[in-house]
Amino acid sequence: MGTSDFQPVIGLEVHGQLLTESKIFCGCSTRFGAAPNANTCPVCLGMPGSLPVLNARVVEFAVRAGVALGCRINERSIWARKNYFYPDLPKGYQISQYDLPLCEHGALVFDVNGVEKRVAIRRIHLEEDAGKNIHDALGGESLVDLNRAGVPLTEIVSEPDLRSSEEAAEYLKALRDILVYLGVNDGNLEEGSFRCDANVSVMPKGTSKLGTRAELKNINSFRFVRQAIDYEIGRQVTLLESGGKVLQETRLWDPQRGETRSMRSKEEAHDYRYFPEPDLPPLLVPEGMVERIRGELVELPREKLQRFQADFGLTAYDAKILVADRALADYFESVQACYGGNPKKLAHWFTGELQRLLKDEGTSVKALSFPPQHFAQLLQLVDSEEVSANAGKDVFAEMFRTGKAPRAIVEERGLSLEKDSGAVEAAVDAVLSANPEEVAKYRAGKKQVLGFLVGQVMKGMKGKGNPAQVNAVLKTRLGG
Repeated sequence: MGTSDFQPVIGLEVHGQLLTESKIFCGCSTRFGAAPNANTCPVCLGMPGSLPVLNARVVEFAVRAGVALGCRINERSIWARKNYFYPDLPKGYQISQYDLPLCEHGALVFDVNGVEKRVAIRRIHLEEDAGKNIHDALGGESLVDLNRAGVPLTEIVSEPDLRSSEEAAEYLKALRDILVYLGVNDGNLEEGSFRCDANVSVMPKGTSKLGTRAELKNINSFRFVRQAIDYEIGRQVTLLESGGKVLQETRLWDPQRGETRSMRSKEEAHDYRYFPEPDLPPLLVPEGMVERIRGELVELPREKLQRFQADFGLTAYDAKILVADRALADYFESVQACYGGNPKKLAHWFTGELQRLLKDEGTSVKALSFPPQHFAQLLQLVDSEEVSANAGKDVFAEMFRTGKAPRAIVEERGLSLEKDSGAVEAAVDAVLSANPEEVAKYRAGKKQVLGFLVGQVMKGMKGKGNPAQVNAVLKTRLGG
C-alpha cells in the first residue's frame, strides 16, 4: 500500500482575532506591536480580586460570523474555565465556551478547482487569547509578553469533512475572506490574528472507521497548511505500513525543516477540567440582534464573484482579483456605475494600472485621492479618442499622485489627440519621405514595417496622433 491507498481525514480549528479596540473582558488595547506587557491590567493579568466584564462588541462580531456561516445562534450560551498550566496563561485557566457555544451547525461552501465543496461548521465559540512566550536562544532566557492575554478570539471548528491539503487551504482562504468582508477580522496570518490548528488522520480507502488523529499547530500561512498536512499524511501512512500505530498527540510544524514534530500527548476535554466560569453570568444574546445582523449582512465573496462574472462578463481570473478585496470590488462597481462602458475594459485598468500603482506606492484603494467619477471620466476620454491609451496611463498616474481631474491634466499637459486630418496627413508624408527604404520594404511585402512607420509618425506628432487614423492614412499612402 502507499499514500494513494489511504484517505486523509482533516478538520480545522481556526482562531480569528475579533477587530475590537479593547480586549474581551477589560479595557486594555488590542493594538499589535506595543512594548511587551504595555497593554495589560489587573484583569488580563489575572490579579486576585479582579473581575471580567464582557465586551459587547465581541458578541456582535461573533454573531455576525455565525450568521454569515449559516449557524444557529444560541440565545443562551455558557462561559467555562479551560484549565491548564503554561507560563503565558496568567490565571492558570482560559475563559472560553464548551458545553453550550454561541453558534452551532453551520457550513462553508467554497470551490476547489471549479468543483463546489461544502464543509460543515460544528461550532463557533468565544474565548480569550493567551500571552506569548519569547525564547532568547542566545541569552538562554524565556520571557513572557502578556499583551495578547485577553485579546478576543472566535474559534471556528469544522467537522472532519476535508479530504486533502488543497481542500484545507481553499477552506481557510474562503473563511478568511468572509471574516475580512464582515469586518470582524483583519486576516493577518503573520501577526497571528488568523491562525489554525489542523486535525489530521488517515484510513484505508474503502473503510469507514476513522484513524487516530494528530493535531498540528504553529501553522501561519496557506502554503504551510498544505505542506504540514501533506507531511503528516505521509508520516502516518509510513508509520501504519511499517506496523506501527499513530499516537493521538499535538505536533508542531517546523517550516525550516519541513516536518512536524511531537509536542505533547493530545489532551482530551476532561484533561482540561472544564467547569462553569463563576465570575460571568450566561451570555444572553439581546432580542432582535440576530435578525438585525442578518438584515445588515454584506454580500459575501463567493456570491460577489459569481455576480461579477454573470453581470459584468468578467473572466474568473479578473473577478477573483477584484473580489479578493471588498474595498476594491466596491470601488469597481462605483466606477462602472459612472462609466457605463465595457466592464471588461474597466476591469483591465483595475487589474493592470491601478494594481501596479497601489503596489508601487504600498497603499490601498481606500487611500485614493480621486473619486469614481474621475476614473470613469478618464476612460471616457480614451474611449472617445480624445487621448490615446498610452497618454491615458500617464494621466492616470498623475491622478493617482495628485488627485487632479483627468480633463484638467490633459489640458495642462496638452495631451489631446490631433483631430485635424490635414496635420496627420502632413506628418505621414514627412515620415514616408524620410524613410524611402522602409517604404520599399513594405511595398515588397514586409508588412511588419508598418509598425515602425506608425511609431515614427506618433513620435513626430509628439504622441498626439490618433493611432487608428495614422494607420489608415499610412496604408492609403502605401497602397494598402
